[in-house]
Amino acid sequence: MVALIILDAMDLVEVAAGWFWMGWEHGHPGERPRHRVWLDRFAVARAPVTNREYAGFLAAGENEPPAWWHDSRFNDPEQPVVGVSWFDAMRFCRWLTDHEGVSCRLPTEAEWEKAARAGLEDARFPWGEDRPSPAAFDRPPRPTATPANPLGLVALSGVCHEWCLDWEDDAYYARSPSRNPRGPETGTRRVSRGGAWRHQDAWSPVAHRSSLPPGLRYSDYGFRVVSEGPDR
Repeated sequence: MVALIILDAMDLVEVAAGWFWMGWEHGHPGERPRHRVWLDRFAVARAPVTNREYAGFLAAGENEPPAWWHDSRFNDPEQPVVGVSWFDAMRFCRWLTDHEGVSCRLPTEAEWEKAARAGLEDARFPWGEDRPSPAAFDRPPRPTATPANPLGLVALSGVCHEWCLDWEDDAYYARSPSRNPRGPETGTRRVSRGGAWRHQDAWSPVAHRSSLPPGLRYSDYGFRVVSEGPDR
């Protein structure tokens, strides 16, 4: 039996099956309408994938290092790995699935938001209503430098944009299915979630949506994983 070394380090947190309210009526047009969504049970990593966790993937010869891999501002083992494309993140998830023997992938946009909200249905931020003090980051902060939500998840805002599975479409909320939505079938950009260290205001609201063509690599783009695998 394979020892679940990397997944154990990621500290996956179970998100129970059920309904939640997705979106924000007072947000940008792409965040509306606020709508009720059912998701099946899943487990999500407490933090984005770190440089330490990504190093095993690189050591296996599965990918080229990110552009900032040898930059001292970005290579703290406890920092989130950044400078990865959506395709890089997908390759990591496939490698992790093979390495750990448990199915791992990127979260859907709905899974990301439900996990981030953690039951705080009407709060503006993952941890509540209060905005942290203005941040002036010159590099991605360690995830533990940001507030946790009620599930104990960190780095949901203020650290990096996180790739999701979905194609982006600002009009999708008006027609998305109410159960386990997976986003549009086609598109040119992939959804990302979470506020990023490079922004003048790093603290994005929990409903905020962003996107990028999947082949691009930015210094404020990372990812976290979810699992639908059996209890460990």
